[in-house]
Amino acid sequence: MTSADRLTKPNQDYIYKTALMIVIFIIVVIAGLTYVKWWPYYHKALKAISEHTIGSSILTGSENGALSWSSALEYAEKYFISIWKAAVFGILLGSLVQVLLPYNWLERVLGKSTFRTTLIGGMVSLPGMMCSCCAAPIAAGMRKRNVSVGASLAFWIGNPVLNPATLIFMTFVLSWKFTLIRLVFGVLLTFGVSFLANRIADKPIATNKEIKDFSEHKPEDRSPFLIRWMKSLGLLFLQVVPAYLIAVLVLGAFQGWMFPVSMNSSLLAILIFAIAGTLFVIPTAAEIPIIVSFLALGVGAGPSTALLLTLPAVSLPSLLMVRKSFSNKIVLFVAVSVIVCGILSGLIGMFLLK
Repeated sequence: MTSADRLTKPNQDYIYKTALMIVIFIIVVIAGLTYVKWWPYYHKALKAISEHTIGSSILTGSENGALSWSSALEYAEKYFISIWKAAVFGILLGSLVQVLLPYNWLERVLGKSTFRTTLIGGMVSLPGMMCSCCAAPIAAGMRKRNVSVGASLAFWIGNPVLNPATLIFMTFVLSWKFTLIRLVFGVLLTFGVSFLANRIADKPIATNKEIKDFSEHKPEDRSPFLIRWMKSLGLLFLQVVPAYLIAVLVLGAFQGWMFPVSMNSSLLAILIFAIAGTLFVIPTAAEIPIIVSFLALGVGAGPSTALLLTLPAVSLPSLLMVRKSFSNKIVLFVAVSVIVCGILSGLIGMFLLK
């Protein structure tokens, strides 16, 4: 073996190992999404097309009701029964991102603070179809592997707001006008707001300068895979789960106060519903039956359309879950952007959906 062969062999071994780990990760993703999302949503889509419904509203609180911890427990029970499989899978993927996808490879592909990486992050989110809380652990794992702010945010936000299944449900249960509004503002949030977040980030993960070839990789933890995985899984669990549980209980207790159904289509109602929708937490696509029930109760098209975007985009639990992965400035920027987009969509809905 020549000296040149000896020099190229480590690089070849690294490339083969990288490819194998990526293939394993993709297999886990496809198998998990098939079980948790794709197959169940296929049946739900058939129900939406044939019956023009996907179920009843998850909200049960009454306006001006007293603070109720029984309501908190009841809502938490219904919520977690609905999402626990996706939540477990999200935490699992968030940990596997850190141990299966090589550090320098992921940084090379998604580490630059460019619109291209933001676009890739948003496009990769489309098959996931997760709620914001289930996608949050994955976004946190991506940040730990030096994925840029924009790409991580685009993945996190794109999962709920550009969910293809939800758009199909919405078209048949509500109308194509709701779907169009959701799609336009969903694209704005996923790609526009995420890219702007790169511009205001204090310390971007990577600059626009050329990142070194991934064969020149940084030293990585060489401990056994199982140990590295358990470490990543444990740290991620501690980061996301306690805040998740507490926030869901608190929001469940206050659900009767957050959505004043007696208000019609005033600007104040749109503002209140946009803020409440941004904070409240729901399972995937639950905004559709919530809006149906609110419209039946006489809530105006403006406030209802504000919920169309703000309910799925982010929530107080998901914002708390990613608070250690993004700066406070970025988290606040995302929350305010969701509220603003919710207000704008509500104003459009007030006139378009009369």
